[in-house]
Amino acid sequence: MAQKSQAKRYFVRGRVQGVGYRYFVQRHATELGIRGYTRNLDDGRVEVYAIAAGEKLSELEGRLWKGPSFCDVRGVDASDAPVERYHSFQIER
Repeated sequence: MAQKSQAKRYFVRGRVQGVGYRYFVQRHATELGIRGYTRNLDDGRVEVYAIAAGEKLSELEGRLWKGPSFCDVRGVDASDAPVERYHSFQIER
């Protein structure tokens, strides 16, 4: 039986803007079948909103800590979020 979808919101700190981080997240989220979005925040963090079954979200969170080669992730804060309607994973401006 398929797991029920849940949503998480992640705030990623460190050198995560201007290094291809959002594109990295979009590629990995799509690969995992996760819906939602990622975007840069004015304070230098990247926000990730992800909807999927729990084990997929755990896998994504592990990848958020790694990021692309030129980033320097200093922290990933995760919290539960309400499930919204998204049909794919996109980069928001």
